[in-house]
Amino acid sequence: MDILDTIELYVPTQSAGERLDRFVAQTVADLSRSLVQQLIGSGHVTVDGRLARSSLILRGGERVQVCVPPPQPTELQPEAIPLQIVFEDEDVVVVDKPAGMVVHPAPGHSGGTLANALLARYPNMQTGGSIRPGIVHRLDQGTSGLLVVARHDQAMHALTEQQQARTMLKIYLAVVEGAFKELDGVIDAPIGRHPTDRLRMVVTSGPTGRAARTHYRVLEELGGYTLLELRLETGRTHQIRVHMLHHGRPILGDPLYAGRRSRPTFGLNRQFLHARRLGFHHPRDERWIECHSPLPNDLEQALERLRRACPAKG
Repeated sequence: MDILDTIELYVPTQSAGERLDRFVAQTVADLSRSLVQQLIGSGHVTVDGRLARSSLILRGGERVQVCVPPPQPTELQPEAIPLQIVFEDEDVVVVDKPAGMVVHPAPGHSGGTLANALLARYPNMQTGGSIRPGIVHRLDQGTSGLLVVARHDQAMHALTEQQQARTMLKIYLAVVEGAFKELDGVIDAPIGRHPTDRLRMVVTSGPTGRAARTHYRVLEELGGYTLLELRLETGRTHQIRVHMLHHGRPILGDPLYAGRRSRPTFGLNRQFLHARRLGFHHPRDERWIECHSPLPNDLEQALERLRRACPAKG
């Protein structure tokens, strides 16, 4: 079997006593636990150079190598998955995506995606026959909130132009670790692919770095945490997560950039990041469309736990 990529993982001491399959699935966000178990069973995972079982209990300090096979080519299939529609007409759809849903098929996620659900709800979507029908921009699997979808190629072109011109409004809510000296500001730092980890992005001035700007505003200070409103000026992969880490303020509960178990998560099973507001000019008549999404229950409950544990200053 050809190998798509090899992922090298180091087991931290905090993960001692954890099963191999659980550790890999939690550390590599793009791989489900069932897929990890399949990879282990087929010999695609080694621990310190040796094959291992899914049930292996880690001690800490091991080096785990995961070889991910290429995805099997497949045609996107419609799936009747419920969607929370905030706005729709014959040109565009605004979806309030739940955390846990993948936007389009990827290794380990051949079905159950937003793209599958869109094709079932709108079988006549005309966006070039891609496995990403109408997807103008993405939200990470663990991020909830609003995204806009084009229902035909002309709408896709118009919305893509707005995104490239930075006229599309994208505002998020996040809780980050640490406090801010300034109540508002801009993080302007180019983002590119991590040189050795295909899943991560980093701030880099190298040739792969692309301009990225994130505006932030402090909404609430909570002990060693801060509730922020963030506005994306650009839309790089993992932009908010990478910029917050670069600023020394990783997002609460972020499994990829903030680490695990060494910090409290206040009951969260994903990063505290929610796409709260989305605005754009309608591709047909250019009227301004702006949609809002309330904070999901899991984030609301985590925020209340945080407020009880770390009361706001003053």
